[in-house]
Amino acid sequence: MEIPVFTVDAFTNQAFKGNPAAVCLLPNVLRDELYQKIAAEMNLSETAFIVKLNSSDDFTSGSRFGLRWFTPMNEVTLCGHATLASAAVLFYHKKNQNAALVFETLSGELYARLHGDSIVMDFPLHKPVAQDPSEVKDTVNATVRGLSVQDLCYSAKTKKLLIRLSDSCDRSVLTSLQPNASDLLRSDSTGRIKGVIVTVKGAPTAQPGYDFFSRYFAPWYGIAEDPVTGSAHSVLAGYWSEKLGKERMLAFQCSDRGGELKLTLRSDGRVDISGQAVIILKGTLTL
Repeated sequence: MEIPVFTVDAFTNQAFKGNPAAVCLLPNVLRDELYQKIAAEMNLSETAFIVKLNSSDDFTSGSRFGLRWFTPMNEVTLCGHATLASAAVLFYHKKNQNAALVFETLSGELYARLHGDSIVMDFPLHKPVAQDPSEVKDTVNATVRGLSVQDLCYSAKTKKLLIRLSDSCDRSVLTSLQPNASDLLRSDSTGRIKGVIVTVKGAPTAQPGYDFFSRYFAPWYGIAEDPVTGSAHSVLAGYWSEKLGKERMLAFQCSDRGGELKLTLRSDGRVDISGQAVIILKGTLTL
């Protein structure tokens, strides 16, 4: 069996920036164990599998596909950058003729459309709620090591803890964080927390006008730090929209690779996450 595979840098217009994802095009479903083995072999934070839902469809004319995401360790229920990468393969490589694509996923139907030189994804919005600091003090300490924290929130749907550093902390403080993955894993072994978002207020008056910055750590999924995370921004969008009183925001995830996301909260309670992507590798898996 031969499977077309691509590596795509998502949330960037430059190769070797943003967040790399592997994308596999499948004519039909595989055994779950094979998905996991391929993802482990690709060894990126996510490998996406696009599956034809109808045998008569092809990747150029079809508008609806199945989509699953796997880390090297397990399957996840929502992944932004690998969805962006998947849409990029269909729009840019396969020259898909449709104005919009629909992906059937574990998080329901997700939509992607072209808008200028970007791809816009229609995602669920996961507004976090206030978190009692005493219940997560070990995880907070393992992440920010005594830095001043202004706010703590939690998203039960995504199992993400959001830590907002005090406004006295700027982007440089955020980028200097070096949490230890083993310490984070020890800080919560209950399964309640699967990822930690650390965020600071941005400087929208300074070019290019980022409303907030963030980083994301998910050793529970085998990812010490994810470079640019769409699913985390489904949480961040709800949080910062309320704090800033804005429905349109520009965000930057300041990992070593870095990536930019445009966010628009919608009247139907969802969020549009927009970004660019670059296909840097095309090949074939032979199984």
